[in-house]
Amino acid sequence: MRNSEPIRMGKRGTVVIPAPLRRAYRLDQGSLLVAEACEDGILLRPAAVYPVEVYTAERKAEFLLNNAVTPEDYARAVEQVEKLGLNPKKVSPEPPSGTPRAPSVS
Repeated sequence: MRNSEPIRMGKRGTVVIPAPLRRAYRLDQGSLLVAEACEDGILLRPAAVYPVEVYTAERKAEFLLNNAVTPEDYARAVEQVEKLGLNPKKVSPEPPSGTPRAPSVS
């Protein structure tokens, strides 16, 4: 494979990356690339893409309650969970030791 391959720009700026380069860099249809302006021209490189988890209110409540270390932390977490509109008793199985449980709601 040569270091450079001549390519032609098509409509709307489309370019076809030569097959040897696509194979070498494991680029498939739909691969995301970053186009960067450089001193010598335009640099195309594969983009690093990481999935993003979107947390539900229930998952946020779990984080808040399960990461409480002291009774004071837990009390603040309970307040935050209630602001999310959730019942803390139904989210977290156990508060930190020495912490009174949230009052039971019937």
